[in-house]
Amino acid sequence: MSSTFYVTAAIDYVNGDPHLGHVYEKVGCDVLARHHRLRGDDVRFTVGTDEHSQSVLRAARDRGVSPEEFVASQAERFRSLWASLDIDYTAFVRTSGDANRRSTDRLMQAVHDAGFIYKGWYRAWLCPSCERYYSDKELVAGLCPVHERPVELVEEDNYFLRLSDFQDRLLEHLERHPDFLVPEPRRNEILHLIQGGLEDVSISRGFSDWGFPLPFDPSQVVYVWFDALIAYITGVGYASDDDEFARFWPADVHVIGKDITRFHAVMWPAMLMAAGIPLPKRVHAHGFMTLGGEKMSKTRGVFVEPTALVEQFGSDAVRYVLMAEVPFDRDGDFSMESFVDRYNADLANDYGNLVSRTEKMIQRYFEARVPERGGEEPIDAELRELAATVVPEYDQAMDGLDFTAALAAVGRLVDRANKYVEETAPWKLRSVEDDRLGTVCAELLEAVRVSTLLLNPFIPRATARVATDLGIELSGDLTQAARSWPALRGGGPVGVGEILFPRLDREAILGGR
Repeated sequence: MSSTFYVTAAIDYVNGDPHLGHVYEKVGCDVLARHHRLRGDDVRFTVGTDEHSQSVLRAARDRGVSPEEFVASQAERFRSLWASLDIDYTAFVRTSGDANRRSTDRLMQAVHDAGFIYKGWYRAWLCPSCERYYSDKELVAGLCPVHERPVELVEEDNYFLRLSDFQDRLLEHLERHPDFLVPEPRRNEILHLIQGGLEDVSISRGFSDWGFPLPFDPSQVVYVWFDALIAYITGVGYASDDDEFARFWPADVHVIGKDITRFHAVMWPAMLMAAGIPLPKRVHAHGFMTLGGEKMSKTRGVFVEPTALVEQFGSDAVRYVLMAEVPFDRDGDFSMESFVDRYNADLANDYGNLVSRTEKMIQRYFEARVPERGGEEPIDAELRELAATVVPEYDQAMDGLDFTAALAAVGRLVDRANKYVEETAPWKLRSVEDDRLGTVCAELLEAVRVSTLLLNPFIPRATARVATDLGIELSGDLTQAARSWPALRGGGPVGVGEILFPRLDREAILGGR
């Protein structure tokens, strides 16, 4: 039986349209999921939409439609964008859907029956933008500390989770499992938060009927953050497929933005502990993305429309540049200048050029067949020796969700292969009928093969075309296949495809920027 791997992305609010930050996170998760499939793992990958917030209710009313109609329409916007980016998820959980209703009922009832829920008076300040409730001392000049917007006072009878009961258990878990929350700054932040003392948290709302009724008191609905977090277990069969849930839970990694770390590293683990469910193995909090050094804002015109970006440049280009340019563990910047430059340097000049020139030489010199090897010199072994170093470095970087480092490792192999072409000058070997020509071209084909396998999670469309040219399968344990050199059979056919990444005209695209 193959190993299992389960990754989740944050469940996205649907009060607004998807933006480049959503794309960045989902592509990263998809890259990780594809990598594990290429290792031969049985993978589950959950995305979804967070639909029970008060901001969603207000957005629906502003448009004159029911919240059900609004969230259904918005969910399709997210689905459509993920499809255009080749996000290959296994579950799309709508938090207002029937599957999540069953999960919510079961988990909330389990926590209630375990004695961790009680009724009490609630008073707090609600930020409509982040759906978070703040105490008086947490406000900054009377405003939400995150969005710097006015807050609303909420006072009513609610049900509470005894979060304070889990303070010591959460501290112990973080100390015993230092990799539970990464990167280190986020872990330190949560440790400080817990050490400062945890207060019980309200889990229901009586002022609204937009949400799931509590299974033990239908007069109140579940607070949005609770049924949103529950989506992670819904995605692998909780309350609907016990065998699936037992096979894939706990999740190997939750991927989230750093602004929602406390929900995923404090509230969610406490909820699971209260229900007697194992905790996820890791929570990875990525940073924020700025645009040309500025915080993204549609109202200020500082944004890039992701759908238009994909339509203009293709999904592979968007996926690659985001993962290469913006580190997955800290804040990073995106600009169209860096997009065009990274595309031209890495995809057009390096990988695309290597594939094109290699396939054309095989066609021209060996009638589009994998050549038999002839004479060999020390330089011919350098590519395979570099690959032997690059592949484990790549694997280690991927395990740590360090996608920029993984791509840099592949880039070294591609760069060395392009230099190898210039150093060996196959056209000169052909002119003097040197039997080393077969060796040189065979080595280049292997460099194309290995780099294609490693790049597949990032640029699945282009690498699928190259795999077809080489006659290799993108299935099974491809990590092991990347460690094999040589692997292509002499005499096998080699196709010659069209240019993978045509060079972009920087001036035409950027204009007067």
